[in-house]
Amino acid sequence: MRILSIETSCDETGVAIVEDGRRIIANVVASQTAHQVTGGIVPEVAAREHLRALDPIEQQALRDAGMELRQVDAIAATVGPGLIGALLVGANYGRGLALASSLPFVGVNHLEGHVYANWLYEDGAVGGPRGTTTGGLGPPRTPQTPEPELPAVVLVVSGAHSDLVLMEGHRRFRLLGRTIDDAAGEAFDKVARLLGLGFPGGPEIERAARGGDPKAYPLPKAWLADRYDFSFSGLKTAVLRLVRTLEAAGDVPVADVAASFQRAITEALAEKTARAAAEHGVRSVLLGGGVAANLPLREEIRRRIAVPLHVPPPRLCTDNGAMIGAAAFFSLRHRTTEIPSLVRSNMPLA
Repeated sequence: MRILSIETSCDETGVAIVEDGRRIIANVVASQTAHQVTGGIVPEVAAREHLRALDPIEQQALRDAGMELRQVDAIAATVGPGLIGALLVGANYGRGLALASSLPFVGVNHLEGHVYANWLYEDGAVGGPRGTTTGGLGPPRTPQTPEPELPAVVLVVSGAHSDLVLMEGHRRFRLLGRTIDDAAGEAFDKVARLLGLGFPGGPEIERAARGGDPKAYPLPKAWLADRYDFSFSGLKTAVLRLVRTLEAAGDVPVADVAASFQRAITEALAEKTARAAAEHGVRSVLLGGGVAANLPLREEIRRRIAVPLHVPPPRLCTDNGAMIGAAAFFSLRHRTTEIPSLVRSNMPLA
């Protein structure tokens, strides 16, 4: 089954064609640059940028695949969670395309997309580097690469989400913990802005931290020891106070602050992920979301667990249409829970 899939939940416009939930035939992503001036996402601007980009990107995906729309079996689009205006643009475009082409429409939970990015592989027809099962810590994904074994503990970390769930089977998720305040990706963005780095903050913090000492400044971590939830607001406040103190004394050692912050946030995420994997006796651990592209986070989790770690390659960690196509396929195959249809800005994974 070939699914043309659309992703417009935030500031990436993505259209892809995915076969049988695994093989990427085409995957086109346009990253919005308009938000770099404001240092954060402006929802109305994001919706307008999606509206401008969608039609040419859809045509580009079909050209890359060497296909016509009549050769597609279904249309899928993200219907939540995300920015409501941005979601409406992509979902309505997908519904209109499906109606005009007499094709079925599949609504997709964006967070399920991040999970099912772990099932995708790319071959020579797509171009670019092949994916890996461990994001640089293992061999390239191929059609023969075994799918992740279930049950699994899944950590989805992005600019808006920090969710730790138990994936008991396909589309069967049980919530273990989530952030009680700020998401990990938001913390990266805010600290990057505080340090005068670019947007989005995750890649900028990781780059700056390479030249720094992660033990330079002992920053607090809210362990919430009796549960799997996360909290990052206190860490952000501690970094703010540290930077203000350093500014008053002279120059701020950006690399050391970035490395210390990165260490604090990755240790908090890795410790709870590893503990959940051990306590629930899972067969694998899966990562998803933009923050999953962070190499120190991958390495810290890998060091702490005793089961295989699956992480999409960086270009599939950030928002893209291919992950929506994979999730749509498994939604149609495993109807264990309702397939979402209405657009919702708040749509939990579990």
